[in-house]
Amino acid sequence: MYRLSVDDRSFREEFEAGRVPPEAFDHRAHVRLAYIYLAEHAVDTALPLMRNALRAFIAFNGIPASKYHETLTRAWILAVHHFMSAAAGAASADAFIETHPRLLNPEIMLSHYSGESLFSPEARAHFVEPNLDPIPRHGD
Repeated sequence: MYRLSVDDRSFREEFEAGRVPPEAFDHRAHVRLAYIYLAEHAVDTALPLMRNALRAFIAFNGIPASKYHETLTRAWILAVHHFMSAAAGAASADAFIETHPRLLNPEIMLSHYSGESLFSPEARAHFVEPNLDPIPRHGD
């Protein structure tokens, strides 16, 4: 069973309220947010929650909207979900990430996508399926 700690809930609230500064929202924080949404929701619900939170964060901080990347957002939701589906559970996002440190490698998506595909304007605007190795999918 996947649970959220008080710190996880606080992090989500702070992020959604626009109180997490851009310099504090690194790759680990992205993985943490994906875990938080997936701990309480199915992929089909977690994805739009993550998408909306990221777009609001970008807008709130005056970051160009073009910074948002749909393929990376969905691919990371799927990757975190894959690792959650293959494990017994965790008491918090931190415990989950400590058990799956491979998720902290932002280059992992390049084992699924060529750079040309992943960093294309199409992949930024719309989800593009991996062109090298599929991301494992598990039923919700």
